[in-house]
Amino acid sequence: MDIAIIVIYTVALLIIFLYSLAQLNLLFNYLKSRKLDDNSPTFDLSKEEETPYVTIQLPVYNELYVMERLLDNIALLEYPKDKLEIQVLDDSTDESVNTTATHIKQLQNTGLDIKHICREDRTGFKAGALKEGLKIAKGEFIAIFDADFLPGKKWLLQTIPYFKNDKIGVVQTRWGHINRDYSMLTKIQAFALDFHFTMEQVGRNYKDHFINFNGTAGVWRKKCIEDAGNWQGDTLTEDLDLSYRAQLKKWKFKYLEEVETPAELPVVISAARSQQFRWNKGAAENFQKLYWKMLKDKTVSIKTKFHSFFHLLNSSMFLLV
Repeated sequence: MDIAIIVIYTVALLIIFLYSLAQLNLLFNYLKSRKLDDNSPTFDLSKEEETPYVTIQLPVYNELYVMERLLDNIALLEYPKDKLEIQVLDDSTDESVNTTATHIKQLQNTGLDIKHICREDRTGFKAGALKEGLKIAKGEFIAIFDADFLPGKKWLLQTIPYFKNDKIGVVQTRWGHINRDYSMLTKIQAFALDFHFTMEQVGRNYKDHFINFNGTAGVWRKKCIEDAGNWQGDTLTEDLDLSYRAQLKKWKFKYLEEVETPAELPVVISAARSQQFRWNKGAAENFQKLYWKMLKDKTVSIKTKFHSFFHLLNSSMFLLV
């Protein structure tokens, strides 16, 4: 028994040490990235011929108290109206369906191309809704926002230009927190998310390691989604799943730390626990689904495989500690 305990303890310490080295490497990458100028090619959106068609998808489910704020905020985005489509992918089962429909009609009267799409069943949940909307999306690029996100007016003008590089499949922005100081719980969540959205996302992206679309506040190239196998609902984190499948198909991701997209953090412990459960279990599911395929891919560097191991099994650190 003593030997077994020592072996388990030693293995746990070793893996935690390797995880710490991975995080230290990301810190070095982050600091190096700060010294570089971004010379990425960009579209000139002042020219009509360089302005692509964009579809905004808003997947929602029983968001009665934030729907009006969400729709009004999205309507303020600056982009040519003749090249912008908005899809409200509404899987709601409460009274918000009717109030949302009424608000959408009001926005349609202003000339906004906005559609209310309701499914008969919620097969695939969010992934299913996004996939359903994609079938009829007019846009070459698909921007996605969850109900509690409030992008700034110039958000599309700050993100869409980077797709001039035809290898870019995703542009992801940094989350902000409009209720960071509400309580100790929100402060802790904000700290943890800021760590991910600065050091981890930047550190991985700087060296072309796999990063993830964070489920919202980002833009996909429609062709990239289709090439990677489209949205799939067999894990709790469909965003991470599609991100890895896209990068295994050699699509590049562009992370914009300087573009902040504000959102609300969960203010009660039950909601925070539910969110953390979904993220941690979903990452582990994606490890089971995709890591062996990644491990066998000789075109993926050993260092990227190393970082992806800890990216997907991040939740195991709690168990090991």
